[in-house]
Amino acid sequence: MTELAARAQAWIDDDPDPTSQAELRELLAALPGSEAELRDRFSGPLTFGTAGLRGPLRAGPNGMNLAVVRQAAAGLSQWVAKRQPGSLIVIGYDARRGSHEFAMETARVATGAGLRAALLPGQLPTPVLAFAVRHLGAAAGVMVTASHNPPQDNGYKVYLGAALGGTLGDGAQIVPPADKEIEAEIRAVTRLSEVPLGVDGDVLDHKIVDSYVEAAAAVVDPDEPKELAIAYTPLHGVGGEVLRESFIRAGFQPPSIVSTQAKPDGTFPTVAFPNPEEPGAMDQVVALAKTSGADLVIANDPDADRCAVAIPVGDSWRILRGDEVGVLLADHLMRRGATGTYATTIVSSSLLKTLCQERDLGYAETLTGFKWIVRGGEDLVYGYEEALGYCVAPQMVRDKDGITAALVVAELAAGLKAELRTLQDRLDEIALKHGLYVTDQLSVRVDDLREISDAMARLRNRMPASLLDEPVTSAEDLLPEADVIILRTESSRVVVRPSGTEPKLKAYLEIVEPVSEGDLAAARERAAATIVALRTETAAALGIWSVNP
Repeated sequence: MTELAARAQAWIDDDPDPTSQAELRELLAALPGSEAELRDRFSGPLTFGTAGLRGPLRAGPNGMNLAVVRQAAAGLSQWVAKRQPGSLIVIGYDARRGSHEFAMETARVATGAGLRAALLPGQLPTPVLAFAVRHLGAAAGVMVTASHNPPQDNGYKVYLGAALGGTLGDGAQIVPPADKEIEAEIRAVTRLSEVPLGVDGDVLDHKIVDSYVEAAAAVVDPDEPKELAIAYTPLHGVGGEVLRESFIRAGFQPPSIVSTQAKPDGTFPTVAFPNPEEPGAMDQVVALAKTSGADLVIANDPDADRCAVAIPVGDSWRILRGDEVGVLLADHLMRRGATGTYATTIVSSSLLKTLCQERDLGYAETLTGFKWIVRGGEDLVYGYEEALGYCVAPQMVRDKDGITAALVVAELAAGLKAELRTLQDRLDEIALKHGLYVTDQLSVRVDDLREISDAMARLRNRMPASLLDEPVTSAEDLLPEADVIILRTESSRVVVRPSGTEPKLKAYLEIVEPVSEGDLAAARERAAATIVALRTETAAALGIWSVNP
């Protein structure tokens, strides 16, 4: 405990934030009762993972705070300055607690390293930052956001321009070896008090947002139908005004917005979890759709890089799975004549591959994460992941973009409405032709990360010989490249991996159910029972019955 207290005191002495200093002093004063909490905060530094830094807002090296941000910004700035001296870093931020402060600190550190820094003009979506990196020819970009994580979290995404990220990585999130090189520069920063701080940097005017909106509106055909009533929520995030402007510019009527969720609010007061995938998160926008007579429901996550869709089914509404939206968008772009490579990940539905084969189009399958999807090919025309992420205009934003995705969904829905048809009708057409590709997910949240590694070890030590009474024809272990296991039978697939952004173990399930004699209802009934059985068998193989989801 003496060693722990000494480490904490050394951190306090170098921490630039008086609030964080006081927070740690309280924990020191509360020893030994606070030992577990203090050890957790000093168990190790936050490291660059799937989406840069992400963690709880708290003092100490294992949290998001001003000291950790200064260290990260110093490492990034040194890495950039060694390769592009005097170049530009553009910085964005959302409405979470600390985001603006962290963005300002990043700008001061960047200018202190001899770089130019420019901040976006206010709380704006992540896609606007990704767009700005390309549009301004920046060397790098930083977005301060924790996306759809809980309110107590914040994060730090890093993007690179063409000179440092390459052609496919122009405006994309970092990948190896850049992430490890930047991490090494961060760890080389030993004294925060010695990090040189410069001026605040420039604040860009609203022209950068106007340029994004203009480019976003151009992803839809101006001559296609636009008659559509939409109910929308930004889930207390920063997407509302930019989405509204983009829809008006594209020729749609502005969506009806959930009033209690319209303004950015980093406490997310009306939802238990600010992620449209979570149960209950879209209840208010569905209620608005019912009272306003909407044709379509759209939701963004708090930084607006994801897009969720719900459609009317009789007197109720159904939230579409990410794979359903992903396939609808791909099919629509293919029907519009968009040629090139269509990309998705190993955990997304294999239906996209079937559509590409049918139309003789390029197909790429990558590891999870948009940093890999957008590098799926030089002629990439579209990419998606099942976690509600879609890239419909990779030459505009080389990342997932919930605003342009919403526009293309609306274009498809409006075109179908003009023909007296719906998104469900289009899904049914695809199923009748190719069979029902049904996906589901087994997601287990843990308090102790060892539970995840133990479950993966159990699976590796005893791979199932069969699933759904079919022999396992393929069992792939992607170590050491990725901690992923893929099991396949003739009619099913299971992909198991730890989450890259949350303390979760995830199993992605897929079955393919033939549609006999056009009887979709019977096929859906069989598929529903089969996917439940696959979920049960997967849980048993992982040995996770004792873990609370």
